[in-house]
Amino acid sequence: MTQPIEHVARMAPYALAYLDAPAGKRLVSLSQNESLRPPSPVVAEAIRAASTHPHLYPDPDWTNLRQALADHHDLDAAQILCGNGSLDLIGCLARCFLSPEVAALAPAHAYPFFATATRMTGARFDVAVEKDLCVDIDALLEAVRPDTKVVFVANPGNPTGTRIPRSDLIRLHEDLPDNVILVIDEAYGEFADHLNETMFDFVNRDNTLVLRTFSKAYGLAGLRVGWGYFPAEIAAQMRKVMNPNNMALAGQLAARAAMEDQAYMRDTVAQTIAHRDNFITRMRRLGLHVPDSFTNFALLQFASPDRAAQVDLALRKEGVFLRPQGGAGLPDCLRATVGVADDLDLAAHLIEAALQEAGVS
Repeated sequence: MTQPIEHVARMAPYALAYLDAPAGKRLVSLSQNESLRPPSPVVAEAIRAASTHPHLYPDPDWTNLRQALADHHDLDAAQILCGNGSLDLIGCLARCFLSPEVAALAPAHAYPFFATATRMTGARFDVAVEKDLCVDIDALLEAVRPDTKVVFVANPGNPTGTRIPRSDLIRLHEDLPDNVILVIDEAYGEFADHLNETMFDFVNRDNTLVLRTFSKAYGLAGLRVGWGYFPAEIAAQMRKVMNPNNMALAGQLAARAAMEDQAYMRDTVAQTIAHRDNFITRMRRLGLHVPDSFTNFALLQFASPDRAAQVDLALRKEGVFLRPQGGAGLPDCLRATVGVADDLDLAAHLIEAALQEAGVS
């Protein structure tokens, strides 16, 4: 049998969410950071419109969606690239700029796909320690090596939910070597936009790009729509390796429609924040360490990896699934997506019961 190239053979498969509820139990998935409600009603009409001409290829330049994004965020449409989710754009960036001769760098508890995309190219993936589940800018800078080509940061972070202040990102950018690309992944950006520390202007600084997605605040995870704002030179290189028909027509039309209903998106964010903060308060009352979150999830840190595994098993027996974080270097943590109130309440009761059974008051 033909063997894959060596660095692919060494890779472990990307860890997917486990969602196999026991017989007779309702599946409650709080593991994939999906929106707590469907997208704006205008999206359904856009999808119906797309269904009338599936025989045609989608617009390879995402013209209408790009312009809507540019108008809303006050950006240059020519510097926007769209992808089949932001993972698509991360992968394209890696294929353009990483190779076995160079390395990428990220915080220790960064989004695991950064490592996957890096290793697909045969490049080395380095990590820098974090401090109290927050990105440590000094540690990142100290971890830069002569062959470092890309630095990935998610802001807000996944799975920690914490964020990097704009002032720290400015310092990171200014102190990085000129030949290092800084990738700022803002998949959860809409949940922190009220802080007025958006980072799109960083793209006017050399070698910095910003990514976003429609999967979270806009509720389009199933349609796979991501986008980013890029320096023109980087965008030109990435177009060489992108699938020219990377985003289906339904996704383009749905995202454009979602952009036009900002009030609905902001209401989704407001509901999410309210449920999230109530849930975090309950978890802290149980004695768990839960960092402040600027996303649609909460990271629950238990006394030990064994305790986290015990609680996870107790929830799974009842059909409730959180996301273990061993793959992100946090084996004592579970990540809980902010779902509807009843599902969060059920998860909270089960966590409390599991801790009581383990003798934790």
